[in-house]
Amino acid sequence: MTVTLHALSFAAHDPRRLARFWTGLLGPEIDDETGFRLDFLPSDAPKTRQNQLHFDLTSESPEDQERTVARALELGGRHIDVGQRPEEGHVVLADPEGNEFCVIGPGNDFLADCGFVGAVACDGSQEVGYFWSEALGWPLVWDQDQETAIRSPHGGPKITWGGPPFTPKTGPNRLRFVLTGSLPEVERLVALGATRLGAGEGPVAMADPDGNEFSFVARA
Repeated sequence: MTVTLHALSFAAHDPRRLARFWTGLLGPEIDDETGFRLDFLPSDAPKTRQNQLHFDLTSESPEDQERTVARALELGGRHIDVGQRPEEGHVVLADPEGNEFCVIGPGNDFLADCGFVGAVACDGSQEVGYFWSEALGWPLVWDQDQETAIRSPHGGPKITWGGPPFTPKTGPNRLRFVLTGSLPEVERLVALGATRLGAGEGPVAMADPDGNEFSFVARA
C-alpha cells in the first residue's frame, strides 16, 4: 500500500490568518500527532453551507474543555448553533472563516486514546467509509448502523462517517484530503470507486464515491 494521507487542505479567504488560528489552537507540531499536515489554499469562493467534515477535539476534564474553548475564542473563533443539544456535552465553534469544529467533553470512550484531535468527523455513507479504508489501508474500527470509522495503524485521530441523513452537497467542499502515492495508485483508487475530475499537470483532482473532492499528488 503506497497511498498516504498527506494533508487536510482548507480553502481560505485569508490563508495566513487561518493558519495562525489553527496553529495557535492545535500547536505547531500537530502533524506529529495526526500524521498529516494542514494546508491553507487561497480561495475567493464564499462559504455557503455547513462543511462536509470537521475536527472533534478532545478534553481531559471540564476545565480542560473550557480552556480549549477560551483559547479558540481568543484566537478569533466563535460559538455557533448547528442544532446541538445541551445534553450532548460538546461545544460547537467555528474558526475565523466559519469552518465548524467541536470541543468534546471529557469521558468520551470512542475517542479515548486518539489524542487532542480525536477525529475528523465526516458527513458520508457507509460505502464511502469502506472506500477510504481500502484506499488508505486503514482498518475499520467502527461499522455499525451505517456509521463507520477508520484509523491509521500508527494511531492518531479516527476518520468517521455518520451515515444518513446526508447534508445536500451544493458546490465544492472547502475542506478536502490530499493524498500522496505512486502514480499507478490513481487507477487503483478509480477501481475502488473514485472518479477523476480532470487531467493536467500537478495534483490529480478526484472525488470519492460520495462525490467529495480530494487531491492526489504523485510522488517522484
